[in-house]
Formats: sequence, structure tokens, C-alpha cells
Amino acid sequence: MSIAIREPWGLLNRLNRDLDGIWAGAPSTEVAFIPPVDVHEEKDRFVVRADLPGVKPEDIEVTAEKGVLTLRGERKAEKRENSDGYERIERVSGSFTRRFALPENVQADSIKAKFAHGVLEVGIPKQPVVAAKRVQVEAA
Repeated sequence: MSIAIREPWGLLNRLNRDLDGIWAGAPSTEVAFIPPVDVHEEKDRFVVRADLPGVKPEDIEVTAEKGVLTLRGERKAEKRENSDGYERIERVSGSFTRRFALPENVQADSIKAKFAHGVLEVGIPKQPVVAAKRVQVEAA
């Protein structure tokens, strides 16, 4: 009896990886994996959290340009001893890229990123809301 592994989302994941590679300006073969990301809004900022276990902070690049936030980096392969026994490797190594459109009401020059326990947190501050100013119309 053969064991068949069914991955119903495999095709969509591959399409997402290919599109990320195109938007990154690189061939899709250069993007090895797509890290899972949570995005949420707080009162004064937007927060993006990406799970990046095994990635070193110096191997992560965060940029904001032309209204697009880009997370890019690489998880380097671990050196392994050759063994005579069974081996199965599921953890992917290689490069990753994720891109997000930024809303107009953010301060792109004040974005902060911190990395702890395998999680990258990017804080994107909102611009203060300017109250509408009523202009008095004078009779000529």
C-alpha cells in the first residue's frame, strides 16, 4: 500500500509564490518559501508580524518604497552530517519575499522593525488625523 499525501492548497501556494517572485522583480525559482504573516490595525499604527524561525536578524531586509512594504530575507540551510539512516527534511531553506500595499495615512519614514523569538514585528505608525478646517466665505 502506498501512502499518498494530498495538499489541496499546494497549487494556490505555488501560484502565490510565483506572483511574489514576479513582484519582487526576481524569477519565481529564487523564492523558496512564503512566511505566514498576521496584519492588524491598532489605534495609532498598523502591525505586521511574520513567523521566521531559523532566520537571523541580519538576514532580514524591511523596506518601504512607493507605497509598498517589502519583507525580504533568507533562511540559510543547516549543515548536516551524512547518515546511513532514514532522513526526511520538511523545513525549507532559501530566500523569501512578501509585499504589502501601504495605506496613504502612514508615516513610512517612521516604520520600526524588531525581531524576537523567530517573529518579525513591523510597526507602521499612522499619520495624525488633521481635522477639517472650515473656511469662511466673504462677500465681495
